[in-house]
Amino acid sequence: MRRIETVIIGAGQAGLGTSYFLKQHGREHLVLEQAAIPGNVWVNQRWDSFTLVTPNWAFRLPGAEYDEDDPHAFMPREKVVENFKSYVSRYQLPVQYNTRVIGVESLDGRGYRVQTAESTIRADHVVIATGFFQKPKIPASAKALSPEITQLPSTQYRNPRSLPPGAVLVVGSGQTGCQIAEELYKSGRKVFLCTGGAGRAPRRYRGKDIIEWLELSGFFNRTPDMLPPGMGKFKGIPHLSGANGGHTLNLHQFARDGVALLGHFAGASDFNIFAAPDLYENLTIADQFELEGCKMIDEFIEAKGLNSPPEVLPQLRDGFRQPIIEALDCRSSGISTVIWAMGYSFDYNFIRLPVRDADGFPIQNHGVANHPGLYFVGIPWMPSEKSGSLFGFGEICKHVASSIAGDAERQLSQGT
Repeated sequence: MRRIETVIIGAGQAGLGTSYFLKQHGREHLVLEQAAIPGNVWVNQRWDSFTLVTPNWAFRLPGAEYDEDDPHAFMPREKVVENFKSYVSRYQLPVQYNTRVIGVESLDGRGYRVQTAESTIRADHVVIATGFFQKPKIPASAKALSPEITQLPSTQYRNPRSLPPGAVLVVGSGQTGCQIAEELYKSGRKVFLCTGGAGRAPRRYRGKDIIEWLELSGFFNRTPDMLPPGMGKFKGIPHLSGANGGHTLNLHQFARDGVALLGHFAGASDFNIFAAPDLYENLTIADQFELEGCKMIDEFIEAKGLNSPPEVLPQLRDGFRQPIIEALDCRSSGISTVIWAMGYSFDYNFIRLPVRDADGFPIQNHGVANHPGLYFVGIPWMPSEKSGSLFGFGEICKHVASSIAGDAERQLSQGT
């Protein structure tokens, strides 16, 4: 059995960031990545026109923070992937590709057995860097839809041309669902959108990008118990877009442009789609979220005495003029494709230890799990939302790497 001091599972930003810091400490480690390239999610699970929704200045790979000439633009997918590849090359990070981990189990307090499809590794420390968005949520009733209707999770959507001719139903109005719906209807497709409880954020407000305001105000440092009413830690991410220079996504504008809005997805059978009659409630949630967010920024500006002119955002109402639709016949509506954009669930089944709470979330403290030598990185709410973002994940990676280095030095001094 091969022995390595630390195994990192996943070569996304958090896995690579942890590797970077372990290299600074001079600690032996290996990054295992199931795909053939780093940042696999950005390459193979995003659509062709995808851009980051955070500005370029917020792209903060440790030791390779953005320093080019367009900090307020939004990085396209190809550039994201290029940056990951160059990061691995620049720092000579020890990544082993095409290696899927199928099991992690304890060796009775003497480290961990990491089982891949080809081999077994014994590690003193294991860092889980498989990310927050692991397994697309698809309702059980999806199986009841007619096989004549194409179904795919949002991770498999590429572009409008890749879909069969006809109308498209997008299920989910978080960040991903709204971006895909917008691209589809702007390409000329008829789009139906099942909405949910995700909020709306303005792209820019009072002279700055919304991400800059939220960082300046300390919003991303909030822990779950500090979140405003109605905003749970597992709620859909507020809709926002970095496409075409970045802009606000607004369900009322969608309605004005011809998108048929529905309430929550409620089930399916053969050619029939059912929706809850809560469209107006969902629109109200999105509207209120924007108002509350802007109010928070207003209060921050006033408290700091900043020179930022007041702004009143447009208050559209078009969605409230749409009829409530509780049932759709895909044949009469011309729907040929359903895209599931209902978010993701955790998938830590390969870890053969009790490491999850009632929500399926890792039990940890700043990334340090409840089992000695086991760590998590790249996930929000460790302890704040920032720990899962491209501009904040590095703090936890640094903390975890320091913990590993300290533990390894203690073991060496004790002769274990």
